[in-house]
Amino acid sequence: MSDIQIEDTGKRKTYKTLGIGVLLLLAVIIAGIWGTFKFVESQRIRDIRNWEIRLGIVADSRTASVEDWLRKQEQAIGTLATNASLQVYLTQLVVETAENGNSISEIPEAGYLINLLNNQAVISGFWEPEEPQIRANVSRPGRAGIGLTDSTGKLLVSSGNMPPLNPTIRAAMAKAGDGEPALIDLYEGINGDPTMGFVWPVFAVQDEGGAKDIIGYVIGLRTVETSLFPLLFQPGDTTQTAENYLVRRDGSLVQYISPLADGTLALTRKLSAQGDLAAAFVIDRPGDFTIATNYLGNKVLVTGRTLSVAPWFLVRTVSEKEALAETDQRLSTMLGIFILLIFGIAGTVIAVWRHGTSLRAAELAVRYKEIADRLKERSEFLKIVTDQQPTAIAVFDGDDKYTFANKVAAEDIEISQEEMIGKKAVSVLGPAQAKEIIEMTNLVRSDYEPRSTISRFHVGEEDRIVKSDFIPLRSARVNNKEVLTVFQDISDVIVARERREAALRSLVSTLVAFVDRRDPFSADQSRRVAKVAVAIAEEMDATEDMVRTVDIAGNLMNIGKILVPPELLIKTKNLTQKEMEIIRNSLFASADLLDDVDFDLPVATTLRQLQENWDGSGQPQGLVGIEINEAARIIAVANAFVGMVSPRAYRSALSFSAAVKHLLEDADIRFDRKMVSALINYLENRGGRESWKYFSENLEEETGKGKK
Repeated sequence: MSDIQIEDTGKRKTYKTLGIGVLLLLAVIIAGIWGTFKFVESQRIRDIRNWEIRLGIVADSRTASVEDWLRKQEQAIGTLATNASLQVYLTQLVVETAENGNSISEIPEAGYLINLLNNQAVISGFWEPEEPQIRANVSRPGRAGIGLTDSTGKLLVSSGNMPPLNPTIRAAMAKAGDGEPALIDLYEGINGDPTMGFVWPVFAVQDEGGAKDIIGYVIGLRTVETSLFPLLFQPGDTTQTAENYLVRRDGSLVQYISPLADGTLALTRKLSAQGDLAAAFVIDRPGDFTIATNYLGNKVLVTGRTLSVAPWFLVRTVSEKEALAETDQRLSTMLGIFILLIFGIAGTVIAVWRHGTSLRAAELAVRYKEIADRLKERSEFLKIVTDQQPTAIAVFDGDDKYTFANKVAAEDIEISQEEMIGKKAVSVLGPAQAKEIIEMTNLVRSDYEPRSTISRFHVGEEDRIVKSDFIPLRSARVNNKEVLTVFQDISDVIVARERREAALRSLVSTLVAFVDRRDPFSADQSRRVAKVAVAIAEEMDATEDMVRTVDIAGNLMNIGKILVPPELLIKTKNLTQKEMEIIRNSLFASADLLDDVDFDLPVATTLRQLQENWDGSGQPQGLVGIEINEAARIIAVANAFVGMVSPRAYRSALSFSAAVKHLLEDADIRFDRKMVSALINYLENRGGRESWKYFSENLEEETGKGKK
């Protein structure tokens, strides 16, 4: 065979080998692209299912919040409708107006009902501040309120600012005529404010509760712009296009009854229920999930829930583009990585052909060793740092196994750090102590939010109080479940605080007893003021610090009387202006005496502001409204009430009703109306009259008049 033939044969073999290699490379590329698309599609389906779960959780949460709000509004009106006093007085109103022809102003019961409606309106939110008048003698109609009508729908009495009864309200009253409460569905109220409410039938006392026994209706109306609609916002929502809104069916249309993200106001947009409208899908199939078109024509992932209290539907959507952006990005990334991988493989083959792999492998081995050495040094450094900390530090993985523990954590349970690694919290700490840790780590993994707890353990004859911090460890790893825990023994701090609190209570009791011995006519007044102030604060759901402040300040408000001459405290004749001034200044003296006592609470500031008035006419600084310490506003109402219903050396006690009347007359002048309303609610609905009857010597006389 000639050299040319040999060369040709060699070339053909080379070309054949090269062709086979190219075909194999193309096959690998095609298979890789196909596999990439299949994988990304499966990830897309999985992501959509994850979004279905996420949207459903938010929809359930917001639906529960909206329904809870609706039930509270309905219950606020229902409480009035079932109030026995209201039933009796409304019956009297109906008889006097319908049968005897008297006007409302001539009926004494009307005043009680108006006060009751005003108090309930302020407490439950069916109250809107009066708007400024347009011009003289032309007032704006109200936006919210509570009213009482007779069985024909004639409005008898109402709280201030009650809106007029429109056809929507009267339609709800017609439904309530069957004997069951009815919803006043959302409508455009005064100035276009979204307004809703409830109608409750009022039955005659001791009747069976049928439609024929209805004597009237309680109507409650309120705006929802700042109370209901904010509940649609999901706390912690980090998505840019997610949206929650309320809709209802309006014939063949869908009406959007809450504000929309594009700035559309509530009750202003209606769209056809035909096609793939997201809101229409929720109305037809609440609880299901799909990809549809929102009110702007954009593709969104959507689910929703139906509300049981109102004929509404809650819609939860998120833009398809945002929701699946990660999936699309994953496709682009994987394709890019795959192409780079192909080029890398080709380059590696060429490199192997030309240079071999021995030198490259040696270089990689050196680099990997250097990296391993650096990681080892860093781990040793972190171990040294954490071992020097006085607190126990540990890391738990998704199965609640130890992946790290410092020296203190190991010493607390008397085993080595190496033995702890890889073991579950239950096997190391025991079921009781591990239970709380496992519950908190699971909560942290659910939303990646740090949490802290304080726990008390009984060890031997001592109690140990431990503050535990749980911090999620974020990293580049997907779905990282590790949680860093830090345990700090705060037993000494807590015990010292409890001892200080006990000593403080003992000091307060001693000082109060000392003042009471000097002023026998007002003995126990400060205790009573503190008791009433605590009741008002708790009625307003005040913080624990606020309750403690009014309790301590109320008990110590009269400590300044140690500087008042004893003969002035027991004087039975009317006090002169100068003598009254001396007693009033004793409040400032109380504040001065307690200025340097460390209560960790604004006790002295509260006492110094007790004579400030809501309208700014008080002393010593002339503070106005909420510039006055909230605790001072509470104690001012409590002190005035106790002072009026308690006998004094120079006068007899007032009745509870007379004291309440005086407080209402001074509301928004001397006192904050909210505090006065809270006190009245406690007296009327929490048994305050019965539990405080020993305050006044005239209680039996007052009760007897009430029975007559």
